[in-house]
Amino acid sequence: MPTKINETQSPRYSSARISATWDATGSVEDASRALGFSRAKGYDLVRTGLFPCRVLRIGRQTRVVTASLLRVLESGDPEYNDARIGCPPAS
Repeated sequence: MPTKINETQSPRYSSARISATWDATGSVEDASRALGFSRAKGYDLVRTGLFPCRVLRIGRQTRVVTASLLRVLESGDPEYNDARIGCPPAS
C-alpha cells in the first residue's frame, strides 16, 4: 500500500519543496540539479539557449524562474528557449 510522503521525507529538489522554499527565482545550479543534470551542463544549456525553463539575466547574474521550473518538473516537457528536441534555436 503506497504511503503519503510528507515534506520532511521529500527529496531536496521536489516540486513541493521548491514551491515552499524558493523565491521567485533560483540559481542555475539548483535548477540544474532539480532537473537531473550538473551545474556545468546547466550553464552550457543557458549559454546555448536550450535550458528547458525560463532564464533571466539580471546584471551579471543568471536566474531561473521558479514557476517555470515547477511547470517543467510537473509536466516533464521543456517550455522555454526552444528546448524541444528537434527545434532549431530562435534567430
